[in-house]
Amino acid sequence: MKKPSSKIREEIAKLQEQLKHAETREAERIGRIALRAGLGEIEIEETELQVAFEELGKRFRGGKPGTSGRKGAGESSTSGGQSEALASGAAAGSSTEA
Repeated sequence: MKKPSSKIREEIAKLQEQLKHAETREAERIGRIALRAGLGEIEIEETELQVAFEELGKRFRGGKPGTSGRKGAGESSTSGGQSEALASGAAAGSSTEA
């Protein structure tokens, strides 16, 4: 049995809201950790910080073994969705916890 398009739109809207809340929780968590690590006090360009977060993500997702995290520092992937959430979470966390 096929669902009417209105039901599908409702489901999509609910899922988008769930995604928004999940991303907010993740960003806040990473932001708090970044602040505790002292990243809120470091003056660094947002693009540099994003690259560093991407390298950290690769390290923990099982990227290339034996990498130090410095070799590809100039390289940036275009999977910015999660990285933006992380960076914005660090920024958002800095205004609430200092």
